[in-house]
Amino acid sequence: MNDTYESALQYVNTNSRPSELKITDMRFVDIAGAPMHCTLVKIYTNQGITGIGELRDFGSRTYAAMLKGRLLGENPCNVDKLFRRIKQFMGPARQAGGVAGIEIALWDLAGKAFGLPVYQMLGGKFRDEVRMYCDLGVNTPGVKNDGYSMARRLKKFADEDGYTMVKAVLGVETLQNLYPNEDLISAPGNYVDEYLKAAHYNFDFIKNRRDTPYSSEFQLRNRAYDIVNTESPYIMYRMTERGLDRYEEQVAHMREVLGYKMPLAIDHLGYLNVEDAARLLRRLEKYNLLWAEDMLPCTYTEEYKRLSQMTTTPLAAGEDFSTLESFESLITNRAVPIIHPDICSSGIYETKKIGDLAQRYHVGMAMHMCETPVAALATAHMGVATENCMAMEFNAPDVPWWNDIITGFGGKVIQNGFIKVNDKPGLGFDDLNDEVLKQHLMPGFPDMWAPTTQWDTEYSNDRLFS
Repeated sequence: MNDTYESALQYVNTNSRPSELKITDMRFVDIAGAPMHCTLVKIYTNQGITGIGELRDFGSRTYAAMLKGRLLGENPCNVDKLFRRIKQFMGPARQAGGVAGIEIALWDLAGKAFGLPVYQMLGGKFRDEVRMYCDLGVNTPGVKNDGYSMARRLKKFADEDGYTMVKAVLGVETLQNLYPNEDLISAPGNYVDEYLKAAHYNFDFIKNRRDTPYSSEFQLRNRAYDIVNTESPYIMYRMTERGLDRYEEQVAHMREVLGYKMPLAIDHLGYLNVEDAARLLRRLEKYNLLWAEDMLPCTYTEEYKRLSQMTTTPLAAGEDFSTLESFESLITNRAVPIIHPDICSSGIYETKKIGDLAQRYHVGMAMHMCETPVAALATAHMGVATENCMAMEFNAPDVPWWNDIITGFGGKVIQNGFIKVNDKPGLGFDDLNDEVLKQHLMPGFPDMWAPTTQWDTEYSNDRLFS
């Protein structure tokens, strides 16, 4: 044999010695409009390879940064061990984003270390690609959110990009904005106006990071926070018959544009109680909706069971759960036919466990996803490896630079309405495009990948038992 040591190395993965890999650092970048405030996390190692993860849309990097001291010096390939160490910090929804974002980055690192795509480490594929459904999102600037306008935009994206499923956002409160002189909602005092004002203010405050502590601005923010975080059973309003008429009219307009062959789901319906949700869904049965999403808070298992028995419209819920344990009640009680996790709240492996549990109870899984290509690819790897994963959301069809956030994936993550995973190590892309990120930094976060040494020694006695 004439092979030299140097030529032999061409056939060997020399990026890493996995058994000697250690975490040395963790840093962040926050970007705006991708389609939301999105936080990317990068985990560094002693061997030069890095792992990329993503926190939940509109979450806080602090949820991840505070865990850094618990991870330094550890081998990132021990993904499940490290996940279990920090899992107790997974609150619901965006509060879980720190743990989930780190877990995604650990899987990316482990894949790079062993030269394997993430889906292979999860047990292999049931399919080669994951179907995407196109969603226009909430509060798109300058866009009228009526049935005709939303359906025309959805049809445009479906025709141009090959989507075979779509979802529209139509809430009873925003419907009142379309018809300000009509009594669509019955509520005490000026509650509807106050709620709409608070919801807009809360969204705008988070989006623009107006950080001026101890000012009246913060008092207004906190008031808005209290209003929009009050659960629906404690809001004293009802939909009127005129409100039901107008809502049905908007869905009819969508079907007029989209036709009935196109699967159509609806989301963000508003702060409804069980009885009004049932009244509305019975009106909408004739429009053959794919599902109605988050009609009630996802913790309301018994109420969802009641609502499911009042309508033939399928229900979906779960984007604000995070752990397997938090999903158990919804799944084992078959309260909804479709669960709807977010990879940036649950993480990759925990979401696969959630999907597998749901399959045992004949419950389908569709994935929430309002983040960057990092979360999209993490979701896709989990999705191809989980048998009952039916589809995943795409919330940024009108963000022209979305594909450019990463490099090495051919410049177009979604092809003809699907994401097809490749066989590259980790999540399957080469790196983040820092030049693109630099152009879209979140207000209040001017530094990219700034040192986080202040979190190196953050630690506590985390034991949950005595």
